[in-house]
Amino acid sequence: MATFNLGTIGSTPVVRNNFSLTTSDPTDVFQFQINGTKNINLDLTDISAGDDAELFLFRDNGNGIFDSGDQAVDLSTNSRNRDESINNRESTGTYFAQVRRFEPGSSGTITYDFAVSATTPNSTSGFSNLLPKEFELGNLSADVIRSNSVGDFDTTDTYQFSLGLFEGVNITLDRLLTDADIRLVRDSNNNRIVDAGEEIARSTRGGITADVISNINLSGDYFLQVQQFSGNTGYSLTFDHFTTPFA
Repeated sequence: MATFNLGTIGSTPVVRNNFSLTTSDPTDVFQFQINGTKNINLDLTDISAGDDAELFLFRDNGNGIFDSGDQAVDLSTNSRNRDESINNRESTGTYFAQVRRFEPGSSGTITYDFAVSATTPNSTSGFSNLLPKEFELGNLSADVIRSNSVGDFDTTDTYQFSLGLFEGVNITLDRLLTDADIRLVRDSNNNRIVDAGEEIARSTRGGITADVISNINLSGDYFLQVQQFSGNTGYSLTFDHFTTPFA
């Protein structure tokens, strides 16, 4: 098992690409620190075709060593070749992100990309700047409605979708119990990070007022993020599909 110390993490994503797991060395651990209460954002992307890896988050017990005394915080164990993602609000401390090779779903060496950031909660800058394909909607050829929840132990949900020529969408987040927001991102360089200029639109209305992003009508691939602002809430997310005379 290899351990990589990433130091103190802030809002700028720290990325480690093309890491590998083997049958004889099936686990990697990334150690990092956060200062203050932050939204920890972790993801595994670009997992080698046909393989499966899992992601776990632990809080250090105070000795600075990854061991059995560390507190398990959260995990992401999606089936098959899907991206893994953890987004939690946590306090100052040392943490370990463990990446495990899932034996029944893999053969030989697994390769993957790992990213971590720590954003500020309860703020307009609190959106995760990582883009895992957490919920894949494919091409929007009709209306789509999804229900889920965000809170301290799942601060962000990320939906990936695409629009074809002569297609558009209006997006509404409603049925909120506490405040949550949405933003739309187009990952133009396909690095799965929100870079400058890639945010298309956002809606950050206060309280439980519905958030709306309207008239998105350019063909291409998009990521829609639902972000906790305060408290824990369920939500309904509506993608209202329409056709256009141009794209």
